[in-house]
Amino acid sequence: MYAGISVTLESSRGSLLSSYMKEYIQNLLKINMEGPYGIEWHEEEKVKGREMVEENALYIFVRLNQQGNDQEVGTIISKEKNIQTLWKGTGAPVVAFVQYRFVMEEELPVLYVYEIQLEDTIQGKGLGKFLMQLLELIARKNNMMAVVLTVKKRNEGAMRFYLNKLSYKISSTSPSKVDPLEYADCTYEILCKVFDAQALLIFENPLSG
Repeated sequence: MYAGISVTLESSRGSLLSSYMKEYIQNLLKINMEGPYGIEWHEEEKVKGREMVEENALYIFVRLNQQGNDQEVGTIISKEKNIQTLWKGTGAPVVAFVQYRFVMEEELPVLYVYEIQLEDTIQGKGLGKFLMQLLELIARKNNMMAVVLTVKKRNEGAMRFYLNKLSYKISSTSPSKVDPLEYADCTYEILCKVFDAQALLIFENPLSG
């Protein structure tokens, strides 16, 4: 329960996504990310479309629990107001999703967060923080040495969220740390939270930057 909103979590992978779920992911990505990407979005949207259905893309979807049987699809009653969602499929409305993968970075096993997207009507209720904490737990349970993600610099709200609220660090592998002058025009940062001394040396090397 988050600020009066009851939710259920559902897992899936890229190769199992329904047509409704693919449409939902694409629509929410466009709404949330077209601004931060700016003129890069046209090409980035194609990249994300391909990544979306890859076999190793793992998902957590957040569905709002229905309050009674007389609610229209895409509408849920909370303590605050009716929440309109983008969901057009069957079942309880989806209002957020996470895409993550288990990958090797700098020869170390990490959980890489590809996407964490929430509809604006449920932002600011602690759900994003909960999902990231869940991913950190999944990473630890699967013996990953760190959680890593990429954030656009112009997405200032996201940068504050990770750095200030969740205590993530700008990785020593991020372009701004590798060579601030050469990558001065780079539009993104690589952030991380490490769980292992070896990962600390690689991703938060105090001698870098």
